[in-house]
Amino acid sequence: MRRIAGVIFHAPLGTSDGERLVEAARWAASLGLARRLRDAGVSELYVVTSDEARCPRPSGLIEWLPTPGAEPFHFGHALQELIAQLELDGVLYFGSGSGGLLAVNELARLAEFARQSSPRAVFNNFHSCDFFALADARRVLDIDLPAIDNPLGHTLADAGFPCLALPRNAATQFDIDTPTELALLVRSAHGNEALRAHCARLEIGHPTLDRALEILTDRTALTLLVGRLSPVTWSQFETEVACRTGALSEGRGLRAHATRYVPWLRQTIAQDGPDILFERLKGACDAAWIDSRPLLAEAGKMPPAGDRFASDLFRPDEIGDPTWRAFTQAARGAGIPIVLGGHSLVSGDLYLAADACWKGRNLARRLHPEPFV
Repeated sequence: MRRIAGVIFHAPLGTSDGERLVEAARWAASLGLARRLRDAGVSELYVVTSDEARCPRPSGLIEWLPTPGAEPFHFGHALQELIAQLELDGVLYFGSGSGGLLAVNELARLAEFARQSSPRAVFNNFHSCDFFALADARRVLDIDLPAIDNPLGHTLADAGFPCLALPRNAATQFDIDTPTELALLVRSAHGNEALRAHCARLEIGHPTLDRALEILTDRTALTLLVGRLSPVTWSQFETEVACRTGALSEGRGLRAHATRYVPWLRQTIAQDGPDILFERLKGACDAAWIDSRPLLAEAGKMPPAGDRFASDLFRPDEIGDPTWRAFTQAARGAGIPIVLGGHSLVSGDLYLAADACWKGRNLARRLHPEPFV
């Protein structure tokens, strides 16, 4: 029988409130994922982490593997070392925080894919992957793999490796990347058993999210989506909400491929300042969901996660970076509900938002006309 394993890569975060929130939720999602992988027939389960002591370890469920000693951490080298060390034929890889909404039958299909004898890979997002299944895994040992997981699909495709993509939905696209995902999970009650139990204990104050969700059910309103937005995701989102939607899709592939182009809104902020940006947004829409990373990353560099997460939680006093602090203060005073986050905000989060907005409201209003055929 071909040997496959489920592998979760978990990177410990810092000690700020936002980082502790995200790391604890990622670990809860990973524990629930491991249990569902076991139920799906995957008997070998490993966690690759540099700090085992910070992660509660359930007896007999998973085995720990330390990250390779080289600094900085290199995703591709770590994956190849694991495949070679364990002599794996197939791999189900997850970044911690991804896969937390997948059902057992969906994981079983991925396991069946990984057991195939021909080289193939299937990604949750080919352009910026969070998890994937890999068949004939030893074929990648001779490929120059990337330092982070996001561009792996492009790398394998360029090397002639057959690549597939899963359908876009909440289960495949949702990833716990920022505190905003936790606020949405609390309001939607989605996820595996461990993740739902964890979120049921959370109290995450968010000054704008509830109003932004309410606006999604208002046919007279307009919600603007800003950031690394896929047209497919936008199209699906639009059919599930009552309001009109608009989009400024910029910065796609930001981490998968470098680009010489500067997003238009980043230029606007640099030239006019964030107060002018949000003043214009107030005159253009009733609410905005903003993937802030492409707007504020200078030459691809961003401040520590603590600053980014404090911005997502609208806590400017906790932000050390002056650009991010000014942006967050302007967003808080925008006069319309602004929701901030990273790429997940305009990806997997939108599927949860389109569901959470209808809880306790008139579901009939979400319906759109059936096509005439």
